[in-house]
Amino acid sequence: MNQAEDTKLGVKGLVDAGLTKIPRIFIHPQHDVHDRSGCEDSQFSIPIIDLQDVSTDSNSRAKAIEKIQNACETWGFFQIVNHGIPKTDLEEMLAAIRRFHEQDAEVKKEFYSRDLRNKTLFLSNFDLFQAPVVSWRDTFALVMDSIPPEPESLPVICRDITMVYSKQVHRLGITLFKLLSEGIGLNPNHLKDMECAERITIFGQYYPACPEPELTLGARSHSDADFMTILLQDQIGGLQVLHENQWVDVPPIPGALIVNIGDFLQLLSNGKLKSVNHRVIAKQEGPRISVACFFRTKFFEPGDDLKCYGPIEELLSEENPPMYKETTAQDFLKHYYSKGSGASALLHLKL
Repeated sequence: MNQAEDTKLGVKGLVDAGLTKIPRIFIHPQHDVHDRSGCEDSQFSIPIIDLQDVSTDSNSRAKAIEKIQNACETWGFFQIVNHGIPKTDLEEMLAAIRRFHEQDAEVKKEFYSRDLRNKTLFLSNFDLFQAPVVSWRDTFALVMDSIPPEPESLPVICRDITMVYSKQVHRLGITLFKLLSEGIGLNPNHLKDMECAERITIFGQYYPACPEPELTLGARSHSDADFMTILLQDQIGGLQVLHENQWVDVPPIPGALIVNIGDFLQLLSNGKLKSVNHRVIAKQEGPRISVACFFRTKFFEPGDDLKCYGPIEELLSEENPPMYKETTAQDFLKHYYSKGSGASALLHLKL
């Protein structure tokens, strides 16, 4: 893996060099990878929710709120259709991320960095030097605040669609936070007013075809350390959600987006909204492309890293006491990145 780090070309660079056996650092414990197939039981399928007319029709809105709340309580994941982002923009966003990763190596290397304070960076495995095993993927990361960056700061090869798509996802995120707020009995603007939609970090993930997919994973089992994630995936698939101790495939649906609850929203909702583990299996087919938009805290800015998060006061009562202690973003994220994959980062906050 030092070779991949030295060349600044990531996992794709290893594949392009003709790799036929994966390096040892990518080989995961067999208990993590042996159960690769998703559950085919028909009773297990990720909820699909139609957002058509949720902003204009009260009946459609009420149905969507009920379905979203049920999905968040039981799955922590759901897919959405009729969300308002044109299919052509979804396809162009996936194509732009692929173009970034497949562009001239010398141009791409200019973005390679491990300084997470950068608003734009390319790297392979954020935890490369901490984790015992790493994942079969490369990442192009962009921080898009509610006030977007200057277009000139973005790579030319994906600039235009990234500016468009980030604004669309931000609007969609605000709609979803309003529906989630109502679903747990709050004012529609409650989560938005808590600045849950203020910062989006975009991960353009590239999972190269793997010569030994049975030995590794594209992403280890983990939950997301954010409020909410909106994911766009291509048609190759590979995303799986842990549901009732079984890995369930999240099948690609053309034009759909995947939404999942993050750890911070489980904390704020006092456990009403569930943040669950998920992973990506490696495949001989590829590359797989996905675009994950994380609605996160501003934890690198002065003061924001010390902001406290805990169960929302309006949700608490004698019958529903707080389940978690308060924490700062800084302390939570320090624990999240040090604990390794597997167990929930919220367990140490349980009362």
